[in-house]
Amino acid sequence: MFDDFLTRAALAGIGLTFATGPLGSFVVWRRMAYFGDATAHAAILGVALSFAFGASVYLGTLGVALAMAVTVARLSGRGHAMDTVLGVLAHSALAFGLVAASFQSGLRVDLTAWLFGDILAVSKADLAVVWAGSAVVLAMLAWRWQALLTATINDELAMASGLDPRREQMVLTIALALTVAVAIKIVGALLIAALLIIPAAAARQPVRSPEAMAAGATGVGVVSVLLGLWGSLQFDTPAGPSIVAAATFLFVLSLPLRRRG
Repeated sequence: MFDDFLTRAALAGIGLTFATGPLGSFVVWRRMAYFGDATAHAAILGVALSFAFGASVYLGTLGVALAMAVTVARLSGRGHAMDTVLGVLAHSALAFGLVAASFQSGLRVDLTAWLFGDILAVSKADLAVVWAGSAVVLAMLAWRWQALLTATINDELAMASGLDPRREQMVLTIALALTVAVAIKIVGALLIAALLIIPAAAARQPVRSPEAMAAGATGVGVVSVLLGLWGSLQFDTPAGPSIVAAATFLFVLSLPLRRRG
């Protein structure tokens, strides 16, 4: 029988995939990979500020991730080059977060866990936060699913249908920030974007509908979590990176199917 810590780790990882599967599909469709990376990097600044003010890490991370996402959206809408804005803000937020963490001895010790995740240390309270956060993200995406798909296909088509593309972008922005906040303890700030992108990329072909891709990405995520945890225990490797490595392995296996699709 599995130990309690391993059961909690598996449940936390599986719970997270219910958010990262559908959301990661939109990240791939809309080419928001760098956007997700920037939001995840900003999470370290949220962790540092949370420790400094004695606040909840989840709330601090969510606040900073939201601020980063909204700032990027506002600046890019004013004509700034998106890749430049993302590059500057992502690396600046990560740098300021690491500098702020260096002034806090307790956080310095645990910094690797926040960067690369520590899923084996997930508590029952963390488990509740992960599942609740994933449920909120999934509900948001289900609520706006058709509108999000329409806005993803074409902004003009969305406006012709009476939709506001900026509103749909904001829904994805909030969902992404919430996912980053609940995922940071599991896979860490540096690997969150990978867990969003790789399973979705692996499930992209062959699929016949957006819903099938979202479900496939979730399935790939679940298998990646279980395979990564097994590899971590077998080979004594870090659990978070092992999960991402497992997802990459599944992506490679999907390439022949992609070429035939």
